[in-house]
Amino acid sequence: MFSRNHLPHDPLPLPDRMDLSDDEALARAQAWFDLMSRRHSVREFTDRPVPRAVIETAVATAGRAPSGANHQPWFFAAVEHPAIKARIRAEAEKEEVRFYAGGGGDEWLRALEPIGTDASKPHLTIAPWLIVIFAQRWGTFDDGTRFKNYYVPESVGIATGFLIAALHTAGLCCLTHTPNPMRFLNTALGRPESEKPVMILAVGHPAQEATVPAVAKIKKPLDEILKMY
Repeated sequence: MFSRNHLPHDPLPLPDRMDLSDDEALARAQAWFDLMSRRHSVREFTDRPVPRAVIETAVATAGRAPSGANHQPWFFAAVEHPAIKARIRAEAEKEEVRFYAGGGGDEWLRALEPIGTDASKPHLTIAPWLIVIFAQRWGTFDDGTRFKNYYVPESVGIATGFLIAALHTAGLCCLTHTPNPMRFLNTALGRPESEKPVMILAVGHPAQEATVPAVAKIKKPLDEILKMY
């Protein structure tokens, strides 16, 4: 995306400035909090289709996240094709069987007990979309020469947060899934060696019988996550 021999600094006036009163700022912050407080991870989806344009717009929002040196070291593979979703589910469940058979370790497995998960991942085929998030460890100049990407995990994490918020704003639910190892996703989706899969998001509408673990409603109070200096 970059020309190796042409990397100028060209400052522009801030193009999108908001000038809100303190009251307006608080009202918007509270409205956003109220909206995001209604976000829940679910494991039971309906197969109701989600328009491609909704997914495209949500991913475009993720692409507006800040990143190290503005290298934007992310790639989103949105999968609707049933056969590819079935392949991903089969490979993921193979890894999950190993994990729940003891590979995850006693402490980790015990931590998951209140969540109620197991090796079966039907949401990977029922949800209308899987969005596989890749971190790009390096990029290439227009002449094919490699360049290093910076703050890759941090940048991809921020973009993923943007994506989840955009999906929730569109009335959708999603579930994060991180089978380990995940290298099979590169093969299944034809992604290059430079990209490391970091997460699968199952995306769609919640089923009528969808539930959330009671423990998921327990959030740390503000005084445990914030100190004002």
